[in-house]
Amino acid sequence: MFYLRKTASGAGFLFLLFIFFGARAQSAEVRGKVTFQNGGTPIRGAEINISPLGRHTTTDGGGNYSFSEVPSGFYEIIAHLHTMTGESRKIEIVNGRDAVVDLQLSLSPLRTEITVTASGREISAFDAFQSVSMVDSLELSQQSSFGLGDVIDGEPGVHKRSFGPGSARPVVRGFDGDRVLLLSDGLPTGTLSSQSGEHAEPVDSVNLDRVEVLKGPATLLYGSNAIGGVVNLVSGHHLLHENPHPGIRGQLTTVGGTNDNQAAVHGNAEYGYKNLLIWSSGSRQVSSDYHSPEGRVDNSRTRMTSGSLGLGWFGNRPFFNFGYSFNKGRLGIPFAGEFHSHDHDHDDDFGHDHDNDHDHVHALNDNDHEEHETARIDETFTRQDVRFNMGVRELNSVFEEFRLSANFSRWIHRELENEETATSFDNKLFNLRTTFIQRPYKALTGVMGFQFFHRDYVAEGEEALSPPVTGNGVALFTLQEIDLKSARMQLGARVDNTRYDPDGLPSRAFTGFSGAAGVHLPLWENAAFVLNYTHSYRAPAIDELYNHGPHIGNLAFETGDPNLKRERADGIDLSLRHGNSRVNAEVNFYYYSIRDFVYLHLTGETEHGLNIAVFSQANAGFIGCEALFGVELRPGLRVNASLDRVNAQLTADGTPLPRIPPMRGRFGLDARWLGFSFSPDIVIALAQNDIHPTETSTAGYVTTDVNASYALARRHFLHVFSLHASNVGNRLYRNHLSFIKDLAPEQGRGIRFSYSLRFF
Repeated sequence: MFYLRKTASGAGFLFLLFIFFGARAQSAEVRGKVTFQNGGTPIRGAEINISPLGRHTTTDGGGNYSFSEVPSGFYEIIAHLHTMTGESRKIEIVNGRDAVVDLQLSLSPLRTEITVTASGREISAFDAFQSVSMVDSLELSQQSSFGLGDVIDGEPGVHKRSFGPGSARPVVRGFDGDRVLLLSDGLPTGTLSSQSGEHAEPVDSVNLDRVEVLKGPATLLYGSNAIGGVVNLVSGHHLLHENPHPGIRGQLTTVGGTNDNQAAVHGNAEYGYKNLLIWSSGSRQVSSDYHSPEGRVDNSRTRMTSGSLGLGWFGNRPFFNFGYSFNKGRLGIPFAGEFHSHDHDHDDDFGHDHDNDHDHVHALNDNDHEEHETARIDETFTRQDVRFNMGVRELNSVFEEFRLSANFSRWIHRELENEETATSFDNKLFNLRTTFIQRPYKALTGVMGFQFFHRDYVAEGEEALSPPVTGNGVALFTLQEIDLKSARMQLGARVDNTRYDPDGLPSRAFTGFSGAAGVHLPLWENAAFVLNYTHSYRAPAIDELYNHGPHIGNLAFETGDPNLKRERADGIDLSLRHGNSRVNAEVNFYYYSIRDFVYLHLTGETEHGLNIAVFSQANAGFIGCEALFGVELRPGLRVNASLDRVNAQLTADGTPLPRIPPMRGRFGLDARWLGFSFSPDIVIALAQNDIHPTETSTAGYVTTDVNASYALARRHFLHVFSLHASNVGNRLYRNHLSFIKDLAPEQGRGIRFSYSLRFF
């Protein structure tokens, strides 16, 4: 009740600010026309954003667009369509005077990125208070990766944790598991990859519009398990259309790769008629065992089929849509059978004998299976998601828009041992989220909202480590922004309550407060300094509270602690940004102090051949930085570079936390001429010697990748032919965040081809 009273007081104070800033400013119309840069041909169906107002629309058949009732102030108008983008235009609306802003689209290596994850409204990444990384639709179509970790690995501050290629999951600023929240169009995916290193986080990447990575605490808008960051898969269908585009648009993409015999076909289409929009997508992707420079890595193959279907109606004021999507697949878990064999035989502390592990992998890669009677471990999964969204715009009140999003997702996961089900998981999750977007006044904008979830989790079999658990959660939040012209300020608050009811064990309930304050300060033209302070809280996860037994996915015999307390974190984020058509640069620094940090404490003892680990709590600190830089040397030629580093340890004795990524840098060129693009990249990772006592160090490495493409743009079609050569030097290297890094090196040399046809 104390937190509810505190939040109510804060909300009341913000409401008084809202009233204080006075009457609504005069409004104007912003209109214009969008054409191709070469030839001036009008473009139909281009997306137009007005930031930071958070509104967008699409162009009609003549390439025209308009925004009505735009209050006085400074704005940025941005146009984009698939891989094409236009240079953003900044305008000022004064005393209700209309503005005409014509834009041109072209293929460019430098795009103005739009994020909806950072604030709940569409704004440019430059204007966001938190650091945001983006992977756009062109990059996604060229990858066609199975695991989400592979899709965004390499973004500054983002790495991947894995137990093989099918289980790759993103790690953001050193945070893994339950501390990184994975969303699909703003709602949790409902998968179980946060609980185990071998669980999949599959993604139909080609049929996404983009992937947004919000780095640092995002608990205000999304909840306590976003203490490390958010990864949002944006389809472009839900709540992103103010007006349906006329006619049909979509894409067809095919992908083929050499190293693991990758093959994939993806397609999507959407049709707009008046206020109606219908969409669908489908894909099939397969791969065989991949090859490292040491040889084939057995049982690393993947299979997945995905699809979606949706219908939306968008009126002048009310709008709603329904959607259904599914993923169904199977993946092999390399070397998991070895660990299962050790578990059954009750011998060999494999967690420490790393030299023998290296010898062992050579034997396996030589196909010498007769000496090792091991089980073959595979995983099958099915995810189904039903979603409903609705809202009302142009409300005649202090709120200009109301939105409601709800989904029910079910994740069924089975671990097969020699084709027999050894463990099964069934996770049912219902989410409800409502937001009220405030009508912009002279200086104040913001959102308020409510969130609820209900979860039923059941595991059965050998690795059913916790009892069935029912979870419920409810939250209230607000995020307010004050534009003082000389600077922008942001204030926010959130109260969460989470309750777990396990079968046969006492219930636990956690209530916590999260708050933040930030300032976005313009320095010179196209440059800004951003400072954020965040106070975050996280309720312990189900596995941390209730697990007990052998857990191959985390290479430990785990024992949870049902008496764990909530985590509390205080953090500082600093960001210096500059961006124009010639030079873009960003430097981020962060420090997070976490009280009662939950971690797996290795006791040094073994059971069933597994290291005995107990979920314990101690204070911890994370400190790190990210930097990226790009400059146009001459028209059509850019140099790009990035760097990231994080250090994380227990503060009491300085013990490093496990699986923290090493310092990494990237250097590349982007050369373009007409529709041709050539982009070589060099990745340099230093050795990771700051390790937890149970880890082995990882040697540094240098790898080279090459991307080449040709894009042919027409009025209603865009053809993109791409080639990606990875690890060109066939360098032997290991991912420090892989649970099986001592057994399985990363993929060797490979070439991937893709062709994408986009029509609009």
